[in-house]
Amino acid sequence: MTCVAVSFLIMIIAVSVSSGFRHEIRKGISSVAGDVQLTRPDMNYMEEVSPIGTSPSYLSLIEDLPCTEAVMPAVYRAGIVKDGEDIYGVVVKGRPGRVSDSLALAVSIPESFAEKAGISVGDRMLTYFVGEKMQVRQFNVAEIYDSGVDPDGKFLIYADIDDMRRLNGWTADQASLLEVLLKPEYKTEKGMKESAAQIGFIMNAYEQEDDDTMIATSAISKYPQLFGWLSLIDFNVFFILLLMTIVAGFNMISGLLIMLFENISTIGLLKSLGMTDMSISKVFLSCSAVLVLKGMAVGNAIAILFCIVQGATHLLKLNPENYFVSYVPVHLDFGMIVIADLAALTMIMLLLLVPSLFISKVDPAQTVRVR
Repeated sequence: MTCVAVSFLIMIIAVSVSSGFRHEIRKGISSVAGDVQLTRPDMNYMEEVSPIGTSPSYLSLIEDLPCTEAVMPAVYRAGIVKDGEDIYGVVVKGRPGRVSDSLALAVSIPESFAEKAGISVGDRMLTYFVGEKMQVRQFNVAEIYDSGVDPDGKFLIYADIDDMRRLNGWTADQASLLEVLLKPEYKTEKGMKESAAQIGFIMNAYEQEDDDTMIATSAISKYPQLFGWLSLIDFNVFFILLLMTIVAGFNMISGLLIMLFENISTIGLLKSLGMTDMSISKVFLSCSAVLVLKGMAVGNAIAILFCIVQGATHLLKLNPENYFVSYVPVHLDFGMIVIADLAALTMIMLLLLVPSLFISKVDPAQTVRVR
């Protein structure tokens, strides 16, 4: 029972961590770049010379799609931050909503950049933008955010979209691109691909002459390495589930064999009284099933408790340069947990049919002794 409990503990933690990585990385990508991006065909949205209109004629059709949660304009510019003799390459993203109502040119910087550059809240940050001409802005650091997922491997700085529009000399209805945020149930690989295809069809079908030509690109197409990494994690989790199920199953086989050897006389007596092999097997399989269910319950309880504690405290840390997040993410997907439990339970019980065949080999004439 202890072995079964440990096996289910490892299985549920593996499923929860895998689900946690998917949840955190997809949420991080959505926050950084949206789930679907509407850009010019050359996808060169970092330059100040190629804005798009933020109100194309088909915008309302995209907003009314069942998959769409919101459509947000964004302005991107690559910049250089100079701090003494140190120089850092950054990407400044202007998005709707002010970073601070009390500070002009307020920005929010990632924690990783703040630590590397030695910048704190309240400091000024001199930033250079190279384009047709050199431009300089003295930003004020209003907040430092958790770096989280950084799919481009660059320091992403958030600013007010109006400040970035003034930097580029754009009007209020211009932006670098439009980012479509999808509803949670559509933030899957299949959902993102289908949503991007549906949005692209609407753009091609309803584009007017005065609309800018744009294409729809899903986050999966833009960051295939991240989703490939998630697929690798899922494969590893499947291997862990299979391995732990086999370990638990073979331990239960050895346990059932011990029970059978200890009760050979009882089995012979039951056979001599007319009980069939199948009926005797059901008795021992029922005893084994009780042990498996108890072990499964204990393993599930400990695993869920661990996930709750880890989710609340982020006690176990990771290197974000290797794992894209700074802690071990966990997400209790109870649907996946139930599927894993039922699959493992079914496989273990099927494995237990093998030692139950031993019952048919027991000869009552040899095992029952009359004293």
